[in-house]
Formats: sequence, structure tokens, C-alpha cells
Amino acid sequence: MSTTEISEQNAPAQPRRRLSREDRLRQLLDVAWQIIRAEGTDALTLGYLAEKAGVTKPVVYDHFVTRAGLLAALYRDFDARQTLVMDAAIANCEPTLISTASVIAKAYVDCVLLQGNEIPGVIAALASTPELEKIKREYEAIFLEKCRADLAPYANGGQITQAALRAMLGAAEALSHAAANDEISAEQASDELYETIMAMVERAAARATGGT
Repeated sequence: MSTTEISEQNAPAQPRRRLSREDRLRQLLDVAWQIIRAEGTDALTLGYLAEKAGVTKPVVYDHFVTRAGLLAALYRDFDARQTLVMDAAIANCEPTLISTASVIAKAYVDCVLLQGNEIPGVIAALASTPELEKIKREYEAIFLEKCRADLAPYANGGQITQAALRAMLGAAEALSHAAANDEISAEQASDELYETIMAMVERAAARATGGT
């Protein structure tokens, strides 16, 4: 055995790099999404997440405290990606109703498809308790206000009502989830959502000018 080989054998093992809190959170969220994708939302517990992520339970509990906290973090993670995609698309599209409505529709559907079948399970779990439902509603309200702000310039001074925005969101969720389940294509989902958004803004504009 050479001197170099002996030296390498006797060298102390390099310590594993400790992840920052932000990087650890990202790792745990990624593993949680993988669990949901492979086994469904019901399989996701803090203990199982610790096992799959190769960390101790206290590490996971420190980040999320409860399963409800974990589900809320997953929803925030999804919402943050959806917001980034939509903001970037809106910033780069032509300032017209057609382009803006198309961008909103496509961005929404694309973000849901990016999460495959995972996000419907998280949304369903979010609605299972008053606390989680509150979180879901808060993020929905933020999304709807962004849509209202982006679309308002094309309503000719008409009001895009909360009822209309809620109807649009219901259509967006149903269509994107149908696309995720391969009931319809992504193009069909975004096209139908686009028509829904266009009709909503056109009705607001018509009311402003005394139309029906």
C-alpha cells in the first residue's frame, strides 16, 4: 500500500454540509410533494416526511409544528410559484385584454399541471378544517385581487364583481384539475378559462356603458 493510500485511509471523514434553514425547508417541501405524488395526501405525516427526507422528527416539527402547518406550507409554496409565473407572463405580454386574459388562463392551468395530481389533494385537505380553509381563502383573495387589478383597465370603468371573480376561480380550478386528470387537454382547459375571463370583463364593460 502506498504512502498516499495510507494517508487517505487515515484522513478524517469530511463532515456533511449542514443545510441552511431555507435550504432545509426547500428540501422538506420537495420531499413532501414527492410523497403526495407517489402515495397521495393521506400518506403525508410529519413522521413519514422525516423518514423520507432522512432527518430526525424534531427537524420536521421545528419547520411545520403540525400536519396542518405542513399542508399550509405546501399551499404557500404552490401559490408562490403560481404568482411568479403569472407576474412574469403579465409583465411580458401585450397590454390588451386578449393577451392578458390568455396569459392568466394559461398560467393558472400550467401551474396546476406542474404539480400534476398533487395540488387537488392539498386543496381538499386545506378545506378539512376551519384554520386551513381560512388560509386557502386568504390566498384565493390575493389571487383574485391580482386578477381584478390586471383586468380592470380593460373593463371601461366597469366593476369586475367579486361574484364574477369567484365564478372565474371556480372554473379555473375545475378546468385545470380536469386537465391534470387527463379528462381534457391543457389547451382545452386554458381556452375555456380564457373565454370565461373574456366574458367576465366584457360584461363589466357593458354594464359601465349601459349595455346588458
